[in-house]
Amino acid sequence: MTDKSGAYGTKAADTDFRKKWDKEEYAERARKKDDEERERMKENEERMKKGKAPRKGRKDDLPKATELMKRREASLELEKNLNKTMVVQNPGGRGPGQPGFYCETCNRTYKDTSAYLDHINGRAHLRRLGQTTRIERSTLAQVRARIAYLREKTKEASHAKAFDFDKRLAEVKAKEAARRMEQKAQKKARKEEARIALVAEAEVDDEITRLMGFGGFGSSKK
Repeated sequence: MTDKSGAYGTKAADTDFRKKWDKEEYAERARKKDDEERERMKENEERMKKGKAPRKGRKDDLPKATELMKRREASLELEKNLNKTMVVQNPGGRGPGQPGFYCETCNRTYKDTSAYLDHINGRAHLRRLGQTTRIERSTLAQVRARIAYLREKTKEASHAKAFDFDKRLAEVKAKEAARRMEQKAQKKARKEEARIALVAEAEVDDEITRLMGFGGFGSSKK
């Protein structure tokens, strides 16, 4: 009797390839979380008796900001998956593979571009990058250099647009000339076909007249 093997080369009833979970470890984590929540609630009761605001739940420790907000060097590519069909690899969990916009720094996924942009421009995301929400104040020299750069870029764009217009105009004129020549050739061909048909018809009439014995109507004088 042969043993049945599964797709992974093991027995069909063998499930050793599956991930094993340490139940005791997760039970200890749950107990620790419950104890922390219980202590927080007790502390909040004492604070409320003293007229103080209750303490919120524990948050992840964020790194201290060491630099000002920086300008993004690369594009966010928000439209790279537009009108595309994607296979959802991780529909029920967290992390990459879910539909939406994934932030690798914070390990969070957002369903639309508005929420994603609010997140990456928010305080929590910037703190994880070590940045503050304040931006560096530009100097007069930097402003002048930026204006000169934009002016030169606008000039190049206007030259390119004018060149494209002249090129397009020449293409239109060439197409119009070719169309007129084609129409003229077709008209000439139709005239030639009509002339040939008329000559053929006249020849047929002469042949029929000759066969019927009709001669020309000449003078009776001799």
